[in-house]
Amino acid sequence: MIPGLSNRRRFADLSQQEILALAISSEEDDARIYRTYGERLRAGFPGSAAVFDAMAAEEDDHRRRLIDMHRDRFGEVIPLIRREHVQGFYARRPVWLIDNLGLERIRDEAVMMERDARRFYERAASRTTDAGIRALLGDLAAAEAGHSELAETLTKTHLDDEQRDTEERVAHRQFVLTWVQPGLAGLMDGSVSTLAPIFAAAFATGDTWQTFLVGLAASVGAGISMGFTEAASDDGAISGRGSPIKRGIASGVMTTIGGLGHALPYLIPDFWTATTIAIIVVFIELWIIAWIQNRFMETPFFRAAFQVVLGGALVLAAGVLIGFG
Repeated sequence: MIPGLSNRRRFADLSQQEILALAISSEEDDARIYRTYGERLRAGFPGSAAVFDAMAAEEDDHRRRLIDMHRDRFGEVIPLIRREHVQGFYARRPVWLIDNLGLERIRDEAVMMERDARRFYERAASRTTDAGIRALLGDLAAAEAGHSELAETLTKTHLDDEQRDTEERVAHRQFVLTWVQPGLAGLMDGSVSTLAPIFAAAFATGDTWQTFLVGLAASVGAGISMGFTEAASDDGAISGRGSPIKRGIASGVMTTIGGLGHALPYLIPDFWTATTIAIIVVFIELWIIAWIQNRFMETPFFRAAFQVVLGGALVLAAGVLIGFG
């Protein structure tokens, strides 16, 4: 038996009073979540924060209507029952996890919240026999279904074209600072810094398997080093570059990928075939780096390509010369 499952009630076993109590606590939770979204977004996205504030106010209205119905039918004392007390009931993402969500992802999360709430009210309405309670739950199901339209209306009210453009620019900048910049630095480091040891090992030993092991060790080691360095160098509080964990993951993973790209061909037993493919992969990696610089960092493509290819070619040549030496 799953621990704690025996302590949960089946939805089918809830009384009409408990269904109302569950709806009240759920509306309270959703209002708090929306207000938390708004508070977290207020500094960078004030328009979107106003949208979530208005959605929280809508949830407050639902809660008041449910409490009035409970007071009318069952009195003042509302039983304590929450989502986690009911088997199979939908759960909400902990609000502290929104630090790891972008603006669009938070908006998508709100859409899913409204969808889950609509399904709950539809199911709850089908379980009740009291005409007044059933009517209220049906009305709330319809209200939740219409919240996508409400959100769109609120967005138009609180976000004009200029504000939306500003928020999109801020979100794009945050994406670049948190993911693209450290990932690009990692890819450049992994692609370029591992060239010398891999090709030096290749031409010194002529052994593809030993070369692959050198490349694997260099790539993984560089990835771990870059990941920890990026995460430890800046907590993002002052620079605004975002979560150090996310930046560390982006940098570490891309560093490892950059090195493995030209190490993997040495799994091919034939030395010259493996080396030829590895060199081709190197130039593909360098062109990808130049494209990323042009696409996200707005570096002119040919200048980026010249810098990256020249630097990579010099490191590659150094590795080959050392290997022959």
